[in-house]
Amino acid sequence: MSSNTAAATATTGASASGGSASATTISIPATAALGGITITNPAATAAASFYKIATNQYITFGWNMTSVYATPTSLTLVASASGGNTYPISTIPGTATEIVWSPYEVEQTGTVPFAASTYTMSIWDDRGPKATNAAGYMSVNVGLVFALYRPQTYTDLSSWTCATCSGASSVYSNPGLLLFLTTTMAMLVSGWSLLRRAGGGRGSTL
Repeated sequence: MSSNTAAATATTGASASGGSASATTISIPATAALGGITITNPAATAAASFYKIATNQYITFGWNMTSVYATPTSLTLVASASGGNTYPISTIPGTATEIVWSPYEVEQTGTVPFAASTYTMSIWDDRGPKATNAAGYMSVNVGLVFALYRPQTYTDLSSWTCATCSGASSVYSNPGLLLFLTTTMAMLVSGWSLLRRAGGGRGSTL
C-alpha cells in the first residue's frame, strides 16, 4: 500500500444467506477531508423556504456528496421542530441525491401532527446520528432549515366574528354603530361650544 492511502472497511450489506454481513475494503487518501453532503435544493442563496401542509403538496430536497469515499448503505432523514418534536421522514438508499416527500402523508402514519414552525432536517448515514466524523465518510448534516404552515379554511367576511376582541373593540368592527356614536359626539361637542359662546357674549355686555 502506498504511503498516501489508508485502508478503511465499510459494510456493504448482509450476505445472501442472511447470516453475516459482507465487507469491502476501500482505500481512502490520507489527505481526504471529512465527507459530507452539500444541500442544493433549496439553494443556499434562496429566500427562506415555506411549505404547505396539505394533501398533494410535495417537498423536494436535493444534495450532493463531497469527499465521501465510503458510500453509505442508507440515508435517514429526520425533521426536528423548533418546539422539540422530531419526525422521522424516510430512510432511502445511500446513493440517493434527493427526496420528494409530503408532510401531510407523514402525518397519516400516526406521528404527532406537524406544527406551523421552523424545522431542521438531519441527514445521517447507516452509522447512525452519533457516528464519529471520519475522513472519507459522510458526516451528519443539519444544515437544512425550512418552515411548514397549515392553510386556514376560507371564511366569508360577512360571517366572520372576532373571538378575541373586547366589547370596546367590537364597536370598531360595526360601521353603523361607529357612525352613530361619532355623530352623537360631534353634536354634543358643537352644542357645548355654542352654549359657552352664548354665555360669554352675555357676560361681556354687563
